[in-house]
Amino acid sequence: MHVFLTGASGFIGSAIVPALIGAGHQVIGLARSDASAAAVAAAGAEVHRGALDDLESLRAGAAASDGVIHTAFIHDFSDLAASARTDLRAIETLGAALEGSDRPLVITSGVAALPAGRVGTERDEPDRASAGSHRIASEDAALGLAARGVRSSVVRPAPSVHGEGDHGFVAMLVGIASDTGVSGYVGDGSNHWPAVHRLDAARLFRLAVESAPAGSVLHAVAEEGVPTREIAEAIGRHLGLPVAAVAPEHFGWLGGFFASDLRASSALTRELVGWQPTGPGLIADLDQGHYFERPRR
Repeated sequence: MHVFLTGASGFIGSAIVPALIGAGHQVIGLARSDASAAAVAAAGAEVHRGALDDLESLRAGAAASDGVIHTAFIHDFSDLAASARTDLRAIETLGAALEGSDRPLVITSGVAALPAGRVGTERDEPDRASAGSHRIASEDAALGLAARGVRSSVVRPAPSVHGEGDHGFVAMLVGIASDTGVSGYVGDGSNHWPAVHRLDAARLFRLAVESAPAGSVLHAVAEEGVPTREIAEAIGRHLGLPVAAVAPEHFGWLGGFFASDLRASSALTRELVGWQPTGPGLIADLDQGHYFERPRR
């Protein structure tokens, strides 16, 4: 299968490339910059120059493929609404190129949009007032393509997609602790964050493009919920810092999110596509030490 992959040089996308190639597929990777193009080529994928807001480049990449995995997203936390609009237009463009072909389109959403305070499943509707609500329109658009002859599916990764090279939420927590001199949690720290190792998430995207039924939702979740106090304790232990309850404002814009209680199951995903995560859990990954070599926000 020739798979067109957006976000091919990103944290998850760069793990999807070898997962696909190792399974016998060929990869066409979207690259916006020279640096991204070099990384995509070095990984063994064909380079397709373009960008998320270059709709013609997306249309051409999808048209030349046997299926699409869409992981790219503009992570501009100062204007997530604009990033979400760009994402929605990209999905609509990719879907239109695949319409009526029964070729797969796998897009990325997140379990962060599920209702808090209970274990969310693949059958749950997103909470449109949640912190992750900016991606709900994209999820709706992708699932709607199933009625238009596209084998569309949605992968909802855990908020903590962890592993070496991570510059996301866990790396931000490490950076905040380093900057402030305390590794914090909110309340009693019993609220949860689901987690998945980057390589396990990549394997699920590969399984999705190969076999996920049209209109399916998959959860890239290996651990249903890691208590945030345990995350703070692991960070504090490695940085030699005190661990303490703090106000959500301690974490800046991340505070409300880190204070929420998010739990999610992947039982239906495992049954549907045979996915079995094998990577280390979040605390074990933190204990490997790579998050603390160059702490950054």
